[in-house]
Amino acid sequence: MDYLDIHHSPRFKKPVMLAAWPGVSNVALDVAAYLREKLGAKEFAEIEPTDFFTPVGIQVQNNVVQVPVFPENKFYLIKTPKGKSDIIIFYGEAQPDQNQYDLAHVILDAAEKFKVKRIYTCAAALVQHSVEKSRVLAAATDDKLITELKKYDVTLAGNFQIRGLNGLLLGAAKERQMEGICILGETPQYAAEIPNPIACYAVLGALSRIFNLELDLSDIAKEAEQTAIIMKSLSQELMVKYIDHFTQPIWERNPREEDYDEDYDED
Repeated sequence: MDYLDIHHSPRFKKPVMLAAWPGVSNVALDVAAYLREKLGAKEFAEIEPTDFFTPVGIQVQNNVVQVPVFPENKFYLIKTPKGKSDIIIFYGEAQPDQNQYDLAHVILDAAEKFKVKRIYTCAAALVQHSVEKSRVLAAATDDKLITELKKYDVTLAGNFQIRGLNGLLLGAAKERQMEGICILGETPQYAAEIPNPIACYAVLGALSRIFNLELDLSDIAKEAEQTAIIMKSLSQELMVKYIDHFTQPIWERNPREEDYDEDYDED
């Protein structure tokens, strides 16, 4: 089955592709959405979703049942100035609940059709410590790309896992000998369920350097500053709860028997 539906066929200039799906703190989708908005991305294609998602319900409007709605799986094009690579963004509104590996290859089939030479994804990198300024971690499909990434101020963290299609896509790309890179922003474990502009800001900064973009980061920078204050407060609250849970006040402790004997002997 041909899953790719091309609405119109733009001309691409040495394109790279950034693919994004939901993940921890929604870093990948928020990064893709920011690039789409700030750089004027235009939709040009989409993927037929019915083999990758199982509808679990429908909407009713004015008592009338509506047809099932599937998550967005669309391609957008960012045209760049002369001398820079165009950027294709694939935006997957939800992680598929079936045939994930097949979907990864459908995306890569489209990338080859569009003459894409390198695939990018992004994600959150969970850490145990509090984060007020995210480091940027990176992973790539071969050592040559790792060497290239070193000039972009990224941290090479060694061994870790990238869950979902933000990781699986790169594994499939490696199988097909396509270049792939994942850029990750540090995110504290205790804040994994909430949006994290701090990580998004770090990832967007790295991508702007890699893509050689003039990208206005002022909006996300403000959000990151506000979030850093919230994160610090949350971290302090959790520390207090941790101490309260694992530390017993001295006046609540039962004296050890040997301590009692020693006191008695001294008397």
